[in-house]
This record gives sequence, structure tokens and C-alpha cells, in this order.
Amino acid sequence: MQVTFLGTGTSSGVPVLTCHCEVCRSIDFRDKRMRVSVLIETEGKSFVIDTGPDFRQQALNQRIEKIDAVIFTHEHKDHTAGLDDIRPYNYLSGKKYLKIYAHQRVLTQLKQEFHYAFLENSYPGVPLLETIPITGEPFDIEGVRIIPIQVMHLNLPVLGFRINDFTYITDANYISDEELEKIRGSKVVVLNALQRSKHISHFNLEEALEVAGKINAEHTYFTHISHKLGLHREVETELPPNVFIAYDGLTIQL
Repeated sequence: MQVTFLGTGTSSGVPVLTCHCEVCRSIDFRDKRMRVSVLIETEGKSFVIDTGPDFRQQALNQRIEKIDAVIFTHEHKDHTAGLDDIRPYNYLSGKKYLKIYAHQRVLTQLKQEFHYAFLENSYPGVPLLETIPITGEPFDIEGVRIIPIQVMHLNLPVLGFRINDFTYITDANYISDEELEKIRGSKVVVLNALQRSKHISHFNLEEALEVAGKINAEHTYFTHISHKLGLHREVETELPPNVFIAYDGLTIQL
């Protein structure tokens, strides 16, 4: 199983053009982050979790040749706005419809925002999508078992996902003990760590470290990072030996 971080950043915070902080001026490529997304390749299948506004560039950067399905964590635009750019994969996959998996609430939102992709007689070239509603129950995609992990993003339920020994969670500021049990035993866990100061709907660094300690995976990676967290090279020196800051293009093998 191979996991590639397509993006590890966030829309939160000050726009880069008006910001003069160390992170925005950094020449370290690890401090240049597109919106959060991940590519999972396992058992000959390729899945993308979330298609944010930067998805087209992410696909080009990583030379993604095929996508068998897209899985959505929730409906916020920084996780869905690039859905239109999956249209080449209809052609590349040889399948008329590309399957997208999400909670019914999320699918309803996508059908409103990308209505032209769901018309009965849509014009040629639009994304052709088959929607598959999911809940908190485990489900299969192309023979690969996926376990949803429900977390809270302030008052919005968001789904994380466990695939074999890998668990991916973003946009969370609360995980119940029951859902934590679904994560335990994962070798690699990904958690959001937005910034150092307290945030209304995301784990900050201190909270993410606390959750990572409870899970105690072999390796934990932080994602959904804003410039307010600090320079990559400096933050990593503060972390436990088994905790790391993810960066765009990072690939890990499980």
C-alpha cells in the first residue's frame, strides 16, 4: 500500500500575497502547501480522498494516471471544489462513470454545486459520476475494505477513513472514545494540526499531539496545516520521535 500526500494545507488564515511571515517567505518546498488531499494506491486500485481547489495541479504534479474512486470527508469547498477536474479519469479509466463515495448530506451538496454533471442528458465532456452514499458502517470499493471514522468539525460531522493499517483524519476538533477504538492498531495515522493557538473547529498542535499520544501509532503525520503553525524544519524538532509534519508530495509505504 502506498499513500501520497497531494496537499497538506488549508484555506484558513491570511492570503499568501498579503502575508509576510516566515512561512510565506520560506524557500523550503515543505512550507508550500496546497489544499489537503491524499492518494491511496492499494491492491492495484487508486483512490483519492477529497478533491480541493488545487486538485488539477496536484494530479499533474504527481502524474496520477488513474483514479478508481473518489471518497469525500465532508462538503466544505476546500475539499470538494476540484471535483470537475476528475473528468479526464472518465476517459483514462475506460469506465463511463467514476464512483464517488460520501455521506448523503455531502452528495446532496455536490449535486447542487456540480448540477451539470448529474443531468440526465448532460453535454459531452462533463464529469460522469456515480454517487454511492456511505454512513458510519464499513464498506468496500473494488474489493478494498474501508472503515469510516466519524469525527466532529465543531458541529459538523466529518468522516475519516481507515484502510488496512492506515487511518486518515482531517478537519476534526473532537474524536469520541468509541471512534478512537476504530483507529487503534493503525500503523500510520494522519491527523489535522492547523496551528499553535486554539481554534474553534480544528485540532491545534497541542491537541493533535494529545490525540496522537492516545492512539500511539508507529507513525503519525500532521496535515491540514496553516502558516500559523510555523516553519516545517522548526516544528518537527519539537515533535516526539514517531510524529512528523507531512508535506505535499510525501509518499509513504505500508
